[in-house]
Amino acid sequence: MPVQNTTVWKDFLALIKIGIVNSNLITTFTGLWLALYFSGMSFTQEIDIVLYTIIGSSLVIAGSCAINNYYDRDIDHVMERTKSRPTVTGKINANYVLLLGTLLILIGTGLLLLTTVTAAIIGIVGVFSYIFLYTMWSKRRYTINTVIGSISGAVPPLIGWAAVDADLHIVAWVLFLIMFIWQPPHFLALAMKRCEEYREAGVPMLPVVHGFEMTKRQIVIWVACLLPLPFYLFSLGIPFVVLATFLNLGWLLIGFKGFKMKDDIKWAKLMFVYSLNYLTILFVAMVIVTLI
Repeated sequence: MPVQNTTVWKDFLALIKIGIVNSNLITTFTGLWLALYFSGMSFTQEIDIVLYTIIGSSLVIAGSCAINNYYDRDIDHVMERTKSRPTVTGKINANYVLLLGTLLILIGTGLLLLTTVTAAIIGIVGVFSYIFLYTMWSKRRYTINTVIGSISGAVPPLIGWAAVDADLHIVAWVLFLIMFIWQPPHFLALAMKRCEEYREAGVPMLPVVHGFEMTKRQIVIWVACLLPLPFYLFSLGIPFVVLATFLNLGWLLIGFKGFKMKDDIKWAKLMFVYSLNYLTILFVAMVIVTLI
């Protein structure tokens, strides 16, 4: 395989899956911000906690993603979106990747310990669920791998909240549920787009094993499960509840359209793009409404 013409920095960003790190950074910050808001604490006066949390959680996530790349290097060459990773092209030695991932997790956990023990423990739970439960155990064995992988993707807002308040408020758990439920429809839509690549790689994603019709039904059910959650965030105000409900209904409406559209891949792309915008708008809005 020809070596891609990339820089060391680009290879590093690909190795730690910077897109995942950035998206989780948004949810971590939101959890942290809301914990400060509900605790009546000042953002500027707790800037040390903010920095420990943001940097620590980012390093933990980056390290976990690096180890995921290390483990999946034998199948990543099959998929278009992963074949250029430095673990596939050989630009970075696999043993170095494993060492780097481990160091990032250890340093990140150490920084989280400077906030609260609870935040560090939640971070470790996220690492364990992503590396062992998802990457090593379920990803190549079961169609439920997407749900299992959702555990790790849902802990960032809990980390952010626990860094400020170890006694996790109901709002923190609602954030966890939003993230947990958001991930299956998001990743199943991606799996539909990349169905043949997953099939060739031997990864038993739902559309590979049970087809598109079953996958579309599952996606719609997961999106529907989001509907009641905004009402548990009533403390953020009626405008937020209305916005979140509107976003949920919009996603569900597009979901139902999938049963009429003839082009399943086009529908999957719509669902995938909507899910990305949904997450960004929802969590940014949580911060904005507390500033008004």
